[in-house]
Amino acid sequence: MSFTVTASEGACGATINGLDLSQALDDATIAQIRAAWLKHHVICFPDQTIDDDDLERFSQYFGEFAGDPYIASLKDRKNIIELRRTADEQTPIFAEAWHTDWSFGATPPAATILYGITIPPHGGHTSFINQHKVLNEMPEDLYNRLKDKVALHSAQKGYAPDGLYGEQEKGAGRGFKINFSESAYAVQPHPIVRQHPETGEKCIYGCFGYIIGIEGMDEDESMALLEELYLWQTQEEFQYNHHWRAGMLVMWDNRSVLHKANGGYQGYERVLHRTVVG
Repeated sequence: MSFTVTASEGACGATINGLDLSQALDDATIAQIRAAWLKHHVICFPDQTIDDDDLERFSQYFGEFAGDPYIASLKDRKNIIELRRTADEQTPIFAEAWHTDWSFGATPPAATILYGITIPPHGGHTSFINQHKVLNEMPEDLYNRLKDKVALHSAQKGYAPDGLYGEQEKGAGRGFKINFSESAYAVQPHPIVRQHPETGEKCIYGCFGYIIGIEGMDEDESMALLEELYLWQTQEEFQYNHHWRAGMLVMWDNRSVLHKANGGYQGYERVLHRTVVG
């Protein structure tokens, strides 16, 4: 099957046109999509009309489902979660801080796949940071202070009982269920500078938020270094801002990018379906 790949004008991202994801794809096409995904880190398929069966089939081209540790899935689809925000919802925007999905786990997922169903007329874009570009353009002094460091990742700030999405959210009226847990206090080490497991390219992994410290450093020292890294990696020159339309499917590489959700659509409903691939 033939298709075109058009790079975005941002630090990463590309649009793929010419494919109908409601139909099964052959192995050669899947391999070409994977190559584009690894090169551009974020790929978008606009103008798709797919159902949950199609979303699951497409997701499994790239690996096994990874589930979700803290967000409830659809009742009849254990591998799909619905990210719904009602028009009158007043809760904080979900995933509004920079992160890479589940970096607090021992084996974080490779791909997150998101399909836009109900999209507001404005706002709600998703921002991405190219962590390879962050590393490649990093000042030598900062790189030398980071290159051998191991970061301590944890979900506690978000999903512990006293976290942002913990006890305080009970009865808040969020459009989907978050299952906060004591397990969120667990800590998982990952190198700050690491090689991508498929391409071998080095990049920064994670950022301040899910990273709560650095091995072998006291809290003040590690927080100062993590804040310096955060200020560097979140510069606009490393970003790509994706603007949604209904019928878009977007897949990103959690091993290569950070992402965050954005608001700006109060008074409008927003609904997307998400899968995660290990």
